[in-house]
Amino acid sequence: MQTNRCRSRRVNPTGYARAHKGEIMAKSITTFTLAILILAASPLAMAGEKQQKTREAIDTVMEETLQKLFKEKESAKELYDKSYGYAVFSNMKVAILLTSARGKGAAIHKESGKKTYMKMGSLGVNVGYGIQKMQVVFLFQNKKVFDNFGNKGWQADAAVDAALIKKGVTLDVEFRNGIAVYQFTDKGLMLQANISGTKYWKSKKLNKGV
Repeated sequence: MQTNRCRSRRVNPTGYARAHKGEIMAKSITTFTLAILILAASPLAMAGEKQQKTREAIDTVMEETLQKLFKEKESAKELYDKSYGYAVFSNMKVAILLTSARGKGAAIHKESGKKTYMKMGSLGVNVGYGIQKMQVVFLFQNKKVFDNFGNKGWQADAAVDAALIKKGVTLDVEFRNGIAVYQFTDKGLMLQANISGTKYWKSKKLNKGV
């Protein structure tokens, strides 16, 4: 009598690995590549999200500052209506022997609404101590002045300080060399803007992807 024996087939791990070596390596390389791409993309995504939040914060401050200006100075709205474009900046001014200021903002073409995000900064000698929040509004009379400001950057000097008639008399700001300037502090609209020595320049990071 002949007996049929069923023998279970055993897989040789070493033989399987050799036979499928190429497939295993390909999968490993693909997994490794995906991991590298994810790790590389994460900081970029985080940076992009951070810049977007910064732009949104700038937009909010700009709108609030512009409306505050129109509310406090009706003549500013009239000058705004005549302007080609405008810019608004918010900054923190710190005075500890040396005065330094850093801030952000944007220049806007009125007709198209296109924004150029910018940075600003200043450094000078000061007697005293203190921290002060400030906002500055620029109105540009024509395209040439607006484009130069947004694309090439700009540095303020004493000649661009807003016009001051006399204390107690209505402030009358006009275009000077194509620019009109208004400045706010925590106490409200200043009678005379003081932005001498402040530089304004286009931000590469904030304008990336806009």
